[in-house]
Amino acid sequence: MDSKINTRIQKLEFLLKQMDKLHLRDAAEILNVSEMTIRRDLNATVSSIVLLGGYIVRDPQLQSSNQYLITEQQNKNIAEKMQVGKIAAALVEDNDVIFFDCGSTIPFVASQIPNSIKFTALCCSINTFMVLQDKPNCRLILCGGDYSRENSFLTPVQNNTEIDRICTTKAFISAAGVDIKQGVTCFRLNETQVKLKAMAKTQCSILVFDDSKIGKVRQSYVGELNQFDQIICNVPLPAGFTMTN
Repeated sequence: MDSKINTRIQKLEFLLKQMDKLHLRDAAEILNVSEMTIRRDLNATVSSIVLLGGYIVRDPQLQSSNQYLITEQQNKNIAEKMQVGKIAAALVEDNDVIFFDCGSTIPFVASQIPNSIKFTALCCSINTFMVLQDKPNCRLILCGGDYSRENSFLTPVQNNTEIDRICTTKAFISAAGVDIKQGVTCFRLNETQVKLKAMAKTQCSILVFDDSKIGKVRQSYVGELNQFDQIICNVPLPAGFTMTN
């Protein structure tokens, strides 16, 4: 199979793990190709996805009753999250040790890391774990804890966990809100505690979010923008946002 076709099919298969269906028009926009190109790709290859009535769906004959369910947030702003993920994934290098936060954007980072790169991943999210387990050169460490079905997050139940003991080269941190006055916030306090621990143990903390989070304020305060070494968004930040004091 042509490598470009294979890459497009893999991206579509990943997207269909995040949602039940994807309109052909939206898929073409995300992949930056024509609708006809996607039709040809699907007709020319054998994969787990098919085109039905203008929508790309997982092949009904291959569906499992144990199919993993994801949160509502992960179905939103797909194109924007793919763009953020592509930029962030390009930062991953051989021999990196990387913390992957929870949040609906992080799997889009993990999915676009080239399979050829050898790296170690530390994560506490089942969604991201399911993506990383398909990376052949990824050494994967899943942090244990109390599982939350609401956000597929494992909250540590011990004081001294892998997050406390492993020093990473990079940490991809997600946000549910990024506001000029209230800073970076997320939905839950237990998520904030893990984010702060990961940021304290990394050489480079990288904040990733799509533009729908700009101007939003959630209940749990993470920190200010200047506490991050790098910020990745799919659009330039509005005037007034800054990483410096």
